[in-house]
Parts: sequence; structure tokens; C-alpha cells
Amino acid sequence: MSTFNDQAGLKELAATAARIRGAMESVIEGKPEVVRLALTVLLAEGHLLVEDVPGVGKTMLAKSLARSVDCTVRRVQFTPDLLPSDITGVSVYDQERREFEFKPGAIFANIVIGDEINRASPKTQSALLESMAEHQVTVDGTTYELQAPFMVIATQNPVEMEGTYPLPEAQRDRFMARVSMGYPSPEAELEMLGVHGAGSPLGALDPVADARDIVKLIEAVREVHVSPGVARYSVDLVNATRNSPELRLGASPRATLHLVRAAKAAAALDNRGYVLPDDLQALAVPVLAHRLLPTAEAQMSRRSAEQVVRDIVRSVPVPGAPGQSAPAASPAPQQHNQYQPQAQSQPHGQPQPAQQPYGPPPSAYATRQQQSYPGSTPQGGPYGAPGGPFYGNGHGPAR
Repeated sequence: MSTFNDQAGLKELAATAARIRGAMESVIEGKPEVVRLALTVLLAEGHLLVEDVPGVGKTMLAKSLARSVDCTVRRVQFTPDLLPSDITGVSVYDQERREFEFKPGAIFANIVIGDEINRASPKTQSALLESMAEHQVTVDGTTYELQAPFMVIATQNPVEMEGTYPLPEAQRDRFMARVSMGYPSPEAELEMLGVHGAGSPLGALDPVADARDIVKLIEAVREVHVSPGVARYSVDLVNATRNSPELRLGASPRATLHLVRAAKAAAALDNRGYVLPDDLQALAVPVLAHRLLPTAEAQMSRRSAEQVVRDIVRSVPVPGAPGQSAPAASPAPQQHNQYQPQAQSQPHGQPQPAQQPYGPPPSAYATRQQQSYPGSTPQGGPYGAPGGPFYGNGHGPAR
């Protein structure tokens, strides 16, 4: 569909995503950030864990996303007597044909909604592991590929833990992000009475995209550019969780991949073909916090994993930001900003102008910069002087 420097493709992506987001927000009132995160995870080829108290719209969020896209959807109500074969499928012997026939389970859908996933046994929960990590299912020695797009949206209730089985760390690590719905504001709750009072708005929700559209959007998101400096910043954030004295289990390398993929999707939703450190900062809590285990001392101090991640985001320096130490010297005669490529010498000895690391040529970038940030100057590039377009607060634009 597009590459990171294909502005027409990015506009098409943003337009399709806006239609999906609008359809979902017609059902989920007052939670635009939650809707955006769910769409981000879908385009980043991840899975979403929705965790909150009863009655705040966890299942409604999953169903609104499923209804907004014309694709196959299966819902599974996780119960203690649910079997792994109910998820993956089972081979049944056909007496007429005298052979085994595979009956696909609920996992064979584009969007799988797992309601109250922590009420199923660990054996049943583990039936999702292969499909979530590898997009395939193996039954009786035969491997079946799952069609794209594929997304698992699981809900769980953190307050009623009697008779439940908490998700193990290996299972939680396969979810790209965790989101909490939270209670609506009084205004949103009042609007909800008018919208939901006469019936569920899901019945009137029509699809605004199909599975092929989502596949094209995913392909476009894959082409979003990540500069070496931004990639290094993502590694620094995740490494900080492994070295934190408040955590006994830090984030895994899979978490780094998920953080970068989610940031690429977020950049594409903003009609941007490159990732900024701000994208990583905004997604650090939902992508990293559910994978971490605080120490006993941190729990006694009532320090949650979310608070630890926020402190890490504030403490880890952005590479190349003003006031930060310069990178280590390289064989090149001069040090350079990690976000700005070094000038290369031409045969006659004159240096070539540095190319922008995020895709657009300098002229196009300068034009968009002046339009989006009046009064700013393009000479510094995407990470130029503190007065530049991406240094509103010293670490990036305010969101």
C-alpha cells in the first residue's frame, strides 16, 4: 500500500483508521484514548488485554472493534470447564470417509474475543500461546496457519479473584498492551444513558472496513521508519526496567519489539512516516507495565508497575536531546546527532547535504514543518535546536 515516505498512502491509512475509530466511539463514549490504543494494537499485529472492574465496557470495547471491521469474529466465554480443544479444535473420526476430519476451534477467526480469560484453567489458557506468538495452531501433529489479520482481545476482572487462575507471566508477555477502561466522566455517563438507554448501539453499527483493508494498513505500518537513535532509546527504556531496584522481573526482548511496533502504528495513525521518542514514551506504560513484577518492598510502599514505568520514562535520557552527553566518539572526525545521518563526502571533497532520517526530502519536510509549527526553523532537522518543532517540553511535543 505505502512506504513510510508515501504521504498518499499514509493519508489513506489515517482516513481508514479514522472511520474505524469513529464507529467505535459511537459505542464507547468518553474513552478516545482507549479506542486509539485498541486500534494501535490491531495495526501493530498485537493482542490486547482489557483489565478492569465489572460493568465499565470491557467486552463492549472488543465487540465494537469487531463490528467495525467486516471480518470473522469468534467470542469465547472462558469458564473452568473449558477445554483446550474448544479453543484450538479437534480431529473427529468420520466413519463414512474412514478418516479423521479436523474441526477448527474458536481460535480460527480474525478477531477472537476471550471474555474473563482468567476463569479458565492454566491448561486452557496455554492453548492460546502458540497462536498468539506464531499465528498458527498445531493439533495432532498438523500445523494450521491463521489468517491475517489475527488479534486476540481478552478481558479479565481484577477484583473477583475467587475461583480464577491469574495469567502467568509467559501469557501476559504475549499481549502487546494492557488497558484499563476506567469509570466514565459524569458527562460521558449521562450521554451513555441517552445512547444505550433504548438498546445497544452495537446493533446499528455497520462495518466501515474489511479484513483486506486491515491487511493493507498493517503492511503500511511495517514500512514506518525507525531511526537508529529511536531504536536505541527503546532499548534503553526496556533495559532500565531490568535494572530497576523496584522490579524483580523486567521487560523481555519481546517487549522491546512490541514497543517499537506499537510506536510505528501510533506514528502512522498520526499521518507520520517515522517514529518519535514521544511515541515510545506515550506507549511505555500500556506496553510494558503488565509484564513487570514489583519487588516486595515496592508493593509494601504501594508502588505499582505503572508508577515505576513512568519514573523510568522521566529518568531515561532521550539520545541527542539538548543537555545530554554526546555519543561516544566514532572513527569519523566529528561527532554527530544520532537522529541526523552523517554527511558523506563526494569524490571532489565537498560534503553532501545530510538527508532527513524520517523519509521525506528536506524540502518537503521544511514545508510541512512551517505549516505545522509556524515560527519554527527547519535548519535543525527533526531533532534540532530546543526551539525546533519536536522540543516543546525538552523531550518532544506535548500530547
